[in-house]
Amino acid sequence: MEGAIWNVRLIPQLSQSAESVGLWGLQVPRKWACSVTIRPMPKHQFDVEVLPEYLPEQSAPDSGVFSFAYTITITNSGEEPAQLISRHWIISDARGHTEEVKGLGVVGQQPLLKPGESFQYTSGCRLRTASGTMHGTFHCVAEDGAPFNTPVPLFVLEALGQGPSGNPLSGRVLH
Repeated sequence: MEGAIWNVRLIPQLSQSAESVGLWGLQVPRKWACSVTIRPMPKHQFDVEVLPEYLPEQSAPDSGVFSFAYTITITNSGEEPAQLISRHWIISDARGHTEEVKGLGVVGQQPLLKPGESFQYTSGCRLRTASGTMHGTFHCVAEDGAPFNTPVPLFVLEALGQGPSGNPLSGRVLH
């Protein structure tokens, strides 16, 4: 079936009356049965990757200023062109102080992405503590006018100092 995801999983079989079960020419042992789920590919979908980085040269830890950059890569993994319209970020520091940021586009742009195309940008934020988290949502509209939201996974911002090579250590992305 074109445009579908095949999800095959093996589950314990309650009845052991048959020695094996045939599925598209494959023989599965009698102790197992197959469950097949067919789901349509998402028509409207963006995938998001995040790479956070601590910026020690723009930070003043003694004054409670910790600067971070984050590079976002957005890829249209759907079937139709779609445009990123706005963003909504939730930024929290280690003391629980939370800030919400909403705005049109990203870095002054509202990229229109064809299927398979990507858009990458780098932005930043400052925290009052050496660590914190960010997550959010991109609000998008497909070419057919259908709105959809793209979640941005929670990622950690950490001022870890410098690694053995002298390069700044980066934060982590949690999935």
